[in-house]
Amino acid sequence: MKKFTKVLAAMASAAAITLTGTTSAVNTLLTAPQDTAKAVDTNNDDWLHAKGSRLYDKDGNEVWLTGANWFGFNCSENCAHGLYACDVDVFLQGVADHGINVIRFPISSELILSWMEGSPNPVSSVQASYNPPQDVVGEDGTITPAGKYGDINRDFVLEDGKTLKNSMEIFDIIMQKCKKYGIKAFIDIHSPDANNSGHNYEIWYGKAGITTDLWIETLVWLADKYKNDDTLIGYDLKNEPHGKRGYTGPCPDNIAKWDDSTDENNWKYAAETCANAILEVNPNALIFIEGIEQYPMLDKGYDWDTPDVFQPKPGEEKWYGAWWGGNLRGVRDLPIVPESGTSQIVYSPHDYGPSVYAQTWFDKDFTTQTLLDDYWYDTWSYIVEEDIAPLLIGEWGGHMDGDKNQKWMELLRDYMIDNHISHTFWCLNPNSGDTGGLIGVDFKTWDDEKYGLFEPSLWQTQSSGKYIGLDHEVALGANGISLSDYYANYAASEGSNIDGGTKGTGNTDPKPPVTTKPVATTTKPAPTTAPPVVTTTPVVSDDILYGDANCDGDVTMADAASIYQSLGNPDKYGLSAKGAANADCSNAGDGITAADALAVQKFAAKIIDKLPEITK
Repeated sequence: MKKFTKVLAAMASAAAITLTGTTSAVNTLLTAPQDTAKAVDTNNDDWLHAKGSRLYDKDGNEVWLTGANWFGFNCSENCAHGLYACDVDVFLQGVADHGINVIRFPISSELILSWMEGSPNPVSSVQASYNPPQDVVGEDGTITPAGKYGDINRDFVLEDGKTLKNSMEIFDIIMQKCKKYGIKAFIDIHSPDANNSGHNYEIWYGKAGITTDLWIETLVWLADKYKNDDTLIGYDLKNEPHGKRGYTGPCPDNIAKWDDSTDENNWKYAAETCANAILEVNPNALIFIEGIEQYPMLDKGYDWDTPDVFQPKPGEEKWYGAWWGGNLRGVRDLPIVPESGTSQIVYSPHDYGPSVYAQTWFDKDFTTQTLLDDYWYDTWSYIVEEDIAPLLIGEWGGHMDGDKNQKWMELLRDYMIDNHISHTFWCLNPNSGDTGGLIGVDFKTWDDEKYGLFEPSLWQTQSSGKYIGLDHEVALGANGISLSDYYANYAASEGSNIDGGTKGTGNTDPKPPVTTKPVATTTKPAPTTAPPVVTTTPVVSDDILYGDANCDGDVTMADAASIYQSLGNPDKYGLSAKGAANADCSNAGDGITAADALAVQKFAAKIIDKLPEITK
């Protein structure tokens, strides 16, 4: 159901590659960047945090992550692909010049473990040399200038100009190059083992000796290593946890589920445990949480022990399906709530079009509204539409077919622009078998047609078209600006394309701005029956401590978790009578809903200064 990444056979050996002309659609050729002096931001102050469904910088100014994937560190080559043909500076200069402000780097736990243990795995399919490494004067006085016989990825070799550095050293160099060009990065644990098809494996442990403990330990090690470098802003804990429930027997333990257990294959429990460990060493890191594949129809009385139905008829379904990593229905019932709160949590579903798999929601002449009704809203978009948490679509993309897949890409692109949803396009690489990439096989030329579809979704000023970076000091490429420059000189005058086009001097209010777009084009339709009329005047009592759902005498994020758990599984996590009275803290008197948990989170984060909250 998910793409199979086909690494081109030509990549096996750099020496065997001869670059040829590209197709007419791929015609924007990059040249080597000039060695001009450029300020590098070393203030370590570019960390981001969440309020409601938006992301903010240190000054409370809203930011938008709009980027792409560059895979390879997850593969057997142990290095980002394309460096057999292209110099890393040429590549990253091109990425920055094209307005990509963040790169998602797939990587394997096995590779990070080799770094942590001090024996970094070697890399392959990388061309790097600087021969001779310095000027050589011959016996006849002839000077052979440094680099005459080889000058590509010179930073990847030792002082002899030809011995390749190891995978950790090269990763560190790439991070510094990202900093140089104003690009931020985050990693994605794509698979436990270094495997070009590792994304097919369902869970985060069980390959190459990687246990759950090692998965967490390696991530914590890397987070600690980079805690003082805000180039690496976050960690996508596991790519596409997935697996389908079987048709007989108990729920298998080799699929990713989302429930309230402490089972090892419970993605909710594992992700929360891992997030706590990372945030303990770097409380500023963003934690990206993907979904799973299937979720039981709890509203119909089914659970994780309910067998699936083979080719069910309409009305016989027992499970909600999704793309691998795409199903975030569990967030409504059991959200990820680290001990330090939810300010660093970003949910990150993956979404693809019909060229990857012919899902049922593509059977009709689909529109934004039908996609919302049939799949997007209840699967992931409610999280941002109901202001629960930020979203970053970690993977989207596909072939330019001039038909349904291209239509889907345009609809999702516009929906993300209109609803401040961050994203990283799949992918920069040309060697993804069922999606293709933004760049040609030489890793230098860009596919103008595909980039033309993608480019409107990059964060940019409205009239001058300046790409907006996430670094406060370093401008994003040749046509970009820094974050500080944007808010000082552009935000109030022309604004940016976030939310479909807004102006402002900086938005510290976590509530989304009012949109003038028709509600029907961006949200799930209103219910056909009118909701009951409720009073908006709170009932005040000396015995009520609004928000204190667990009755411990204080109002913290733990109370929000108690409310969510009581909503998701009232039989197991039902609140006491006093706790229920305390929990009804948003529009007190209308009963306990997810809005009450959100009000507690706002209060604990000092977004609001008192409870109960009145929103009606």
